[in-house]
Amino acid sequence: MAASPAPAVDASSVAADQLKSFIERIERLEEEKAGLAGDIKDVYAEAKGTGFDVKALRKIVSLRKKDHAERQEEEAILELYMQALGMV
Repeated sequence: MAASPAPAVDASSVAADQLKSFIERIERLEEEKAGLAGDIKDVYAEAKGTGFDVKALRKIVSLRKKDHAERQEEEAILELYMQALGMV
């Protein structure tokens, strides 16, 4: 018994299928990201409701994402600019 021939597949259909797969994955992740953004917003609102300063919380979260050297460099530049403007 002879093996049946494989169905003909052209490169454009493979590329289109792969592209569609990437797009669908990105869309799913974007939906998850939107859900997480809503959750984060709720946590900030909860913190604000208990008396915490949301602007300060956001700054701390931002700073914690950076390593020590990066924070020091940013602070040094900020200090330099403030001195140049006579703010300190």
